[in-house]
Amino acid sequence: MLFVCYPKCSTCQKARKWLDENGISYELRDIKTQNPTVEELTAWQKMSGLPWKKFFNTSGMLYREMNLKDRLKDMSDEEMVSLLATDGMLVKRPIAVDGDRVLVGFREADYQKLLG
Repeated sequence: MLFVCYPKCSTCQKARKWLDENGISYELRDIKTQNPTVEELTAWQKMSGLPWKKFFNTSGMLYREMNLKDRLKDMSDEEMVSLLATDGMLVKRPIAVDGDRVLVGFREADYQKLLG
């Protein structure tokens, strides 16, 4: 499993703890130093079935600074994925990719259902 996270993020830390406690092995990738590419994000979005807006870190400073709350509604899917690929801090995290299953963010119930 690929586990894409920001190590200083408390939500990512909770998700890692859950994975460790449940004996699930993963390859850790720091989203700040290795931002997901347009191709990766596109594949993950298709596998997850989530709308592009769910891939944005809406609580992040960069999201607020760029006024994306108001701008996203006027952006195409291509514009959104291109923007996400520019900076890992715009991307909601963690992202867990296990085969054809993708989890965005951390909700313990979702992790238990898909990975437990």
